[in-house]
Amino acid sequence: MTMDKSLLFRSQRARFPGCPTRARSGSPTVAPACRGLSSGAGALVRLNTRGAGSHFTGPWETRHMILRPVARAVALTAIVTLGSLALSACGSGTSGGGGQTNFVTGADGIATVAKDERKPVGSITGETLQGKPLDVADFQGKVLVINVWGSWCPPCRAEAPYLNEVAKEMKTKGVEFLGINTRDSDKSAPKAFEDDYDISYPSLFDPTGKMLLSGFPKGTVTLQGVPATVVLDRNGKIAARAFGGVNENKLHKMIDPVVREK
Repeated sequence: MTMDKSLLFRSQRARFPGCPTRARSGSPTVAPACRGLSSGAGALVRLNTRGAGSHFTGPWETRHMILRPVARAVALTAIVTLGSLALSACGSGTSGGGGQTNFVTGADGIATVAKDERKPVGSITGETLQGKPLDVADFQGKVLVINVWGSWCPPCRAEAPYLNEVAKEMKTKGVEFLGINTRDSDKSAPKAFEDDYDISYPSLFDPTGKMLLSGFPKGTVTLQGVPATVVLDRNGKIAARAFGGVNENKLHKMIDPVVREK
């Protein structure tokens, strides 16, 4: 059995459109992002450089045909994994489950706390991006949704329209929204972020993460787990939390049960 080199090129381009391959007079050239596939799948993109009329024969061809399904499975797994990471959170740390927070996390990623086991937040006070003083304690009596975000964080950008829409929708039901901007060195980038998405609620400026580390019970939020969304009940106690980007549906799952509480 033989295989024409041009057919192999077309096959590889069809299977890995982002991984072009081409042969020169020396060793084969492989796109940098595709070298993992080349080395990890039995040299899938190995090229015959013996001349334009050469064909692939012998044991290598057999290995290529056997490893093709394995390579495809490896590539698909890598793509799905990378996509999930891009949509989840910007940081590389874990979500932080210590500190006796009493969270119970569901399959949807939302962690909730039974009403009689909730803990209050500590002092969270500071200056907003607009330079106005703000204290979380002033929201007592209302359900408060706190979103931790950074202008440098792609999932934060993806969730911003949902947060803004739900904030406007729920305001008449006694729900307030507050952002905590973190790990931005100055206010220029986060202020531009707010302008880009026409954010309707204020954000505290917390460049070093001091508010996050001192204002929440240990294990509630982390500097690495951005974005994060926390819902406080009317008594200022932590009722729900989610790491990673949120959408309208997920926000309502977190907020609506707390709004219905008496």
